[in-house]
Amino acid sequence: MIKIVSDSTCDLSPELVERYQIEVIPLHVLLGTEEYLDGRNITPDEIYAWADKNKTTPKTSAVSMEDASTVFAEILENYDGIVAFSISAGMSTTNNVLRLAAEEIGASDKVRVIDSMNLSTGVGHLVVEAAILAAKGASLDEIEKAVLDYRPRVRASFVIDTLVYLHRGGRCSGMAALAGGMLKLHPKIVVRDGAMLVDKKYRGKLPAVTLNYAKDMEEQLLRAKPDRVFITHSGTDPAIVESVRSYLESLHHFDEILETHAGSVVCSHCGPGTLGVLFIE
Repeated sequence: MIKIVSDSTCDLSPELVERYQIEVIPLHVLLGTEEYLDGRNITPDEIYAWADKNKTTPKTSAVSMEDASTVFAEILENYDGIVAFSISAGMSTTNNVLRLAAEEIGASDKVRVIDSMNLSTGVGHLVVEAAILAAKGASLDEIEKAVLDYRPRVRASFVIDTLVYLHRGGRCSGMAALAGGMLKLHPKIVVRDGAMLVDKKYRGKLPAVTLNYAKDMEEQLLRAKPDRVFITHSGTDPAIVESVRSYLESLHHFDEILETHAGSVVCSHCGPGTLGVLFIE
């Protein structure tokens, strides 16, 4: 049997982690001199409170070599191999840490480390697909081939409420953030070739903007793999989330519409009010 492992940026809910028997290794979140484990002992609200108080963006760092080595060694006592997923190698050194951890315990032949070239449930889609194959008895080679085929078809994007957090993280100028706030601009951030880019900008109030963002993807959504679609957000008004869910339901295309909360990476860089619709085209 093959075990599926992911770093915590996959943003899968505890229910999904349990359903698919996925092992999650946390990234680290640095609030000043204090260090926390993503998804374990730090919440988005605590991240926002610290960021607003200190007027800066919290730092995130890769999973630790010790954690990864320990997890891999313990799993291989009971499993034949591991497929491990990381956030895009362009965003974190986690992918390299996972590879080195496999080497350290002499298990490079039993551990396949996949660079998702994505973040959040963009990673999560690949993780779930791998877990489904593992449960069916697929081999390391079969799982790796399947997820690499899916990888370029993952569509991950988010619409952002405020530019403040992007400004604090150095992703937009102070003048742009100020102007964006005054003009009620909400950028759409997409993941492309393993990097976050601004795709377009919406103008107006967030409820209408978020729904328009989802509707603009209708053609792609109707071509999507129908198994599941994720609505992933960083603490968005439930009414906004529900409007997006209702729209996706109206397409009569997806078997499951899954809502998950964004972890520390999305929350730290994009701030509250961020919402994404993520799928495999």
